Amino acid sequence: MSIREDRRTVVTGIGVVAPNGTTTETFWKQTQDGMSVLDRVTREGCEELPLHVAGEVRGFDPVSLIEERYLVQTDRFTHFAMAAADMALDDARLGRADYEDNPFSVGVVTAAGSGGGEFGQRELQRLWGQGSKYVGPYQSIAWFYAASTGQISIRGGFKGPCAVVASDEAGGLDALAHAARSVRRGTDAVVVGAAEAPLAPYSVVCQLGYRDLSACEDPTRAYRPFTADACGFVPAEGGAMFVLEEEGAARERGARVRAEIAGHAATFTTAMRWEESREGLAHAIEGALREAGCAPEEIDVVFADALGVPEADRAEALALADALGAHGRRVPVTAPKTGIGRAYCGAPVLDAAAAVLAMENGQIPPTPNVFEVCHDLDVVTGRARAAELRTALVLSRGLMGSNAAMVLRRPDGRGA
Repeated sequence: MSIREDRRTVVTGIGVVAPNGTTTETFWKQTQDGMSVLDRVTREGCEELPLHVAGEVRGFDPVSLIEERYLVQTDRFTHFAMAAADMALDDARLGRADYEDNPFSVGVVTAAGSGGGEFGQRELQRLWGQGSKYVGPYQSIAWFYAASTGQISIRGGFKGPCAVVASDEAGGLDALAHAARSVRRGTDAVVVGAAEAPLAPYSVVCQLGYRDLSACEDPTRAYRPFTADACGFVPAEGGAMFVLEEEGAARERGARVRAEIAGHAATFTTAMRWEESREGLAHAIEGALREAGCAPEEIDVVFADALGVPEADRAEALALADALGAHGRRVPVTAPKTGIGRAYCGAPVLDAAAAVLAMENGQIPPTPNVFEVCHDLDVVTGRARAAELRTALVLSRGLMGSNAAMVLRRPDGRGA
């Protein structure tokens, strides 16, 4: 089915599980206040590994949120996704009564990069320590990167177009775009987002091969993009889920329209050769602006990828200048993830959630732990900055070379 230009895709629900808050409201308050929750890694089995600082989700109790029959089948990353999906559906006021006559009208899309490392490690330990008969039947599905899409679909009774996006860290934005285009092709609603749980020992060991991972032991200095102290990124767990709907249908049923998915584009450049990401990211920004019908000077805030690697930070600053011209040096830039870490595919959707909330509240959240910026960017530091925000640009790059840009717009250029 072709894309219909008369169908606009809007956000009607947001759910967040993050290191700085396991509800959307808490996440936004902590983000707006510029709170950093980066700390020493405390996950069991990780204490002796050479990863010292991370963004851990604490105080999250899946037993109180997810039915036992789903809980035993799934890994922590899917627990995050299911809990966030519930919040997003509640926020959108989209219940079974709205789609029970046509369950094919609602789809599910998620992105994932690490999959169910904790579940998989536990079952493999049982295999080698006790024997194959001690390995549970759900080992075959719980680790799989598509598990969150499947379980959210089954649990909610959603039988519309479902997908999983595997395109590196930028997959979080790509999943939102995939869902938005599904809506524009005729699907009524899509539950979409990403959540990761990459802090199990096996998962951490896999990440130790990333040369851009921060080895700093001081949580206040471990993740400082755009500064002379930049020494890599800090990983995190968590993510966000959204409900996307066709604008007319959403308004007809009385849903609150929170933002429009206005434009998106993606490119690919060489893995971890950050100087080459300048061109790729600039092309993605230009493509997203074209799809949104947005001029560079209309961008009111940029939620940066902010890798924290000097070469990558420089490439991002230059890409903004290439794509936005002189406006790229004037537009406010923020990276709230420096206070919670990069949750891989979950990172850009957390930025997208923060962007929607920033537009609603007229506040650009600051970039925690960042003080003296060494690039030609107007990075918001210290405290939130009040601003009239109509259009936000969210950027993401993956370690393996994916680049993505997304334009989010406040509904009709006004408050929701």
